[in-house]
Amino acid sequence: MLSNLIEQKLVADNVSVDEFRELIIRLMNYGVLCRDESQTEQLLYDRYLRISPWIHDYLSLMGVRVYHDDRFAFVRLYPPASRVPGMDDDNDAAFGGSLRARLSQNEVAMILVLRIQYDKALREGQVDDEGYVAESMESLSIALKNTLSRGLPEKITERRRLFQRLRQLRLVHYRSEDELDNGEAWIKIHPMIVSFVNEESLQALENPSHVAAGDEESIEGLNSAPMNKEESA
Repeated sequence: MLSNLIEQKLVADNVSVDEFRELIIRLMNYGVLCRDESQTEQLLYDRYLRISPWIHDYLSLMGVRVYHDDRFAFVRLYPPASRVPGMDDDNDAAFGGSLRARLSQNEVAMILVLRIQYDKALREGQVDDEGYVAESMESLSIALKNTLSRGLPEKITERRRLFQRLRQLRLVHYRSEDELDNGEAWIKIHPMIVSFVNEESLQALENPSHVAAGDEESIEGLNSAPMNKEESA
């Protein structure tokens, strides 16, 4: 059985079954693992590097595929039938609708704008050594209005909830939620935004009514959200 084979391989790699299980559960809960996010994720990411073939084999039984970006040190899970960067489409896979996390209108709009702003900074050479792009809340608000005729949520609680979700998806990084309460705050856009939103998704901006209507399923690149909606630690 595969479980017995994996257990034998884990012993050879000096990884316990409990450690393997912990890594699988973390990936399934959050759908993403980013080494520079925390000490916990650094530990789990380094463990993934040691046993990645067995992680892939185990998840492949459910049709779940793994995307690993070794340059920026992150791992993301894709549900069955998702489009994975750099991998052939799995046309024979069943639609994994029950595994996909639905995104709100505000989340879809903000994620698209994050990708646009990242691409702009990339062209202008405004990317740091770790691949992050720094953007002010004011510039994001302006980009939302210019691109999608939308604004940031006016209520502080809704704005915090939006950026908490984006941080859960590991698309942005910021030090404190208190910083989100004014336009002078700055956040960092993670380079994984490029793999999260593909070029075809950006073409959806040619018909902004899709986003305004909340038709997030028409945006192909946003099917890579974590595989549930549990809040990140």
